[in-house]
Amino acid sequence: MSDPAPDAPLDPPPPPSVPLDPPLPPPSASPPAPAGGFDLARLLADRGGERYELHTRHLNHQLPRMLRTIGFDKVYERAEGAYFWDADGQDYLDMLAGFGVMGLGRHHPVVRRALHDVLDASLADLTRFDCQPLPGLLAERLLAHSPHLDRVFFGNSGTEAVETALKFARYATGRPRVLYAEHAFHGLTTGALSVNGEPGFRDGFAPLLPDTAVPLGDLDALERELRRGDVAALIVEPIQGKGVYAPPPGYLRAAAALLRRHRALLIADEVQTGLGRTGAFYAYQHEEGVEPDLVCVAKALSGGYVPVGATLGRGWIFEKVYSSMDRVLVHSASFGSNAMAMAAGLAVLSVIEEEGLVARAHATGELLRSRLAALVDRYEFLREVRGRGLMVGIEFGRPSSLALRGRWTMLQAARKGLFAQMVVVPLLARHRILTQVSGDRLEVIKLIPPLTIGEREVDRFVTAFTAVMDEAHAGGGLIWDFGRTLVKQAVAAR
Repeated sequence: MSDPAPDAPLDPPPPPSVPLDPPLPPPSASPPAPAGGFDLARLLADRGGERYELHTRHLNHQLPRMLRTIGFDKVYERAEGAYFWDADGQDYLDMLAGFGVMGLGRHHPVVRRALHDVLDASLADLTRFDCQPLPGLLAERLLAHSPHLDRVFFGNSGTEAVETALKFARYATGRPRVLYAEHAFHGLTTGALSVNGEPGFRDGFAPLLPDTAVPLGDLDALERELRRGDVAALIVEPIQGKGVYAPPPGYLRAAAALLRRHRALLIADEVQTGLGRTGAFYAYQHEEGVEPDLVCVAKALSGGYVPVGATLGRGWIFEKVYSSMDRVLVHSASFGSNAMAMAAGLAVLSVIEEEGLVARAHATGELLRSRLAALVDRYEFLREVRGRGLMVGIEFGRPSSLALRGRWTMLQAARKGLFAQMVVVPLLARHRILTQVSGDRLEVIKLIPPLTIGEREVDRFVTAFTAVMDEAHAGGGLIWDFGRTLVKQAVAAR
């Protein structure tokens, strides 16, 4: 698979808005007692220490177990921007951004103010039988970044945005089948799961929709499926979240032409890549001439506060779906277009534009990738650094020297992906940097930090990563002790 084309040059980003040192959390103060009987501050003070036990008892019981196993069972007290703080006042650098939700970092003051303003305004929200201004205003702002699109449907999440696109594409074309790329991730509800390219997510949930996987970047495979005449659309992430893989240059443009020739649609899933993440407002815009028929966005549009998803599309598609007054509610969402979500989205777009975060993501991402790529020749375990903007993949591979190769083989025999996990853990435990393995059984770490980070955060990450890689190549120490623990657990789980 080819690497993505080099980013187009952009104007220099504005000066970093983050201070030279991580912002200190403000001193805690006892809020005034609420007028009613519910006291959130008191509840958290009394019961907050039970967080892991409550989760084990009442929610997904495997999550606390997993977190304790890898030493991620931290107790974070506060967060601001790209940092968390624990009860001892230690700061942690967030290079994960809530899987991309925290594009502006945590608790951006502009978004906070917008949400307070909505609460203070006592709007007549969700009456269901009127047209409030905020949804139209947010749609207008979003569509300004995709001038070939005309209308927006607002839901509550990325997977709901994908579900909407699948429904609209099938109805507008009158065809049942949707194509998707191998290793794709588009969500976990049943329709979105049907176009999920990871078998581990799909196993046990059949039957799903009549959809077909094609290799990312393989135009011949795409055309073979289109010739069958039953394809409604191809859904594709311009850069895949699982593994940070991009199609070869020119693929999206050629795929769009094939789809038009066969009267099928192109759906761009920009849930993670959109809103500046890759150094363009939408990642498909890195390739000139690509104009998707439907675009899905979510995550960063929320400002990290209010769940929101949006499906942007061509006017004729919406006009087919909503073809008469009888069909006015043929597709809707109970909480879609609510005032809090719309205000958050408007505030997020304002911050992105006013702070120049698209250009900043491009420049900071270039710095981060170039400094990491310079380490590839230095470390045998390091295979490749790839990505665009502030969506970066660090891939590990089999080393050449005999001693290191033996350790790699030990990990691979137990379970693929253990080496990447073995790097992620000390990054948090010793260097207080939160990262993630990019997918199950992948030897790839994905970095998707807030778009507001700057050179200081790049320095901190590269310094920590270098220290972890030095220890891994030294062949001893705690990192390999943890590796042996992972091997035992992986073998026991079989």
